[in-house]
Amino acid sequence: MTRDFLRDDDLSPAEQAAVLDLADVMKTDRFGYRPLAGPQTVAVLFDKPSTRTRVSFAVGIAELGGQPLVIDAQSSQLGRGEPIADTARVLERQVAAIAWRTFDQNRIEAMAAAATVPVLNALTDAFHPCQVLADLQTIRAAHGRLAGLTLTFLGDGSSNMAHSYLLGGATAGLSVRIAAPPAYRPDPDVLADAEAIAGATGGSVAVFADPKAACTDADVLATDVWTSMGQEGQEGTRIAALTPYRLDEDKLALGRGGCIVLHCLPAHRGEEITAGVIDGPASRVWDQAENRLHAQKALLTWLLGGTR
Repeated sequence: MTRDFLRDDDLSPAEQAAVLDLADVMKTDRFGYRPLAGPQTVAVLFDKPSTRTRVSFAVGIAELGGQPLVIDAQSSQLGRGEPIADTARVLERQVAAIAWRTFDQNRIEAMAAAATVPVLNALTDAFHPCQVLADLQTIRAAHGRLAGLTLTFLGDGSSNMAHSYLLGGATAGLSVRIAAPPAYRPDPDVLADAEAIAGATGGSVAVFADPKAACTDADVLATDVWTSMGQEGQEGTRIAALTPYRLDEDKLALGRGGCIVLHCLPAHRGEEITAGVIDGPASRVWDQAENRLHAQKALLTWLLGGTR
């Protein structure tokens, strides 16, 4: 049966741990795994601009022995309105898997429903699960574990990163805190799903209006840009609402000893995070960016049922 990865809770706690274990092994033995040798081709589609996603998927597929087929959707028939299911049926006969960076979650769900090969969410407006896998790998490397740690996300609690931290963090047994103003709270359905997962893993999820309370005794502080792609024109409103949630030195000082800082990039220094924090000793941002490569290689390998 084909497995897809459309949102973070598509992996069970045991499956998530297995992918992270494989990612750690692949990081130490970077060229030792060739499940795509042939080479098999993986299609990587982009409806949105990208740096880290584009680079990490293209490099990772090549390192697994495969051929990355990178497609800017606006230059394909998708960009001219071809039904998603028709594109899926064409691709599935020629590629081993499909990764897609797109807008509405319904689009990637439609691709997965039509395709007979694994479909991976390379970012949608609702979730960013490949990023959170890399973040979990980064946290585990810094702290030696995941279960029982506290992760606080500061900023837009309705964003794809906040949603993926809730689901992926709860799956890993983290205590996930979302610090956001009332107008930017997480989707209630996602929050309910994360609460159910946390009840089984020993984690917890909570939403805070007070950013300082959310940061107190945290092991990880994370943030993201305040205005994402597709939200252009909202900058003024968002900056006014979210400025109290800036990840700065005072909030970092509230965390536990050894607290680390994450940002999925690109960053706007002076807006959602200060330069002193992102470029300071607590930052693991560059490890986080590198781990996109290793986590996605492990995920692709696992979804395709391969090892070496």
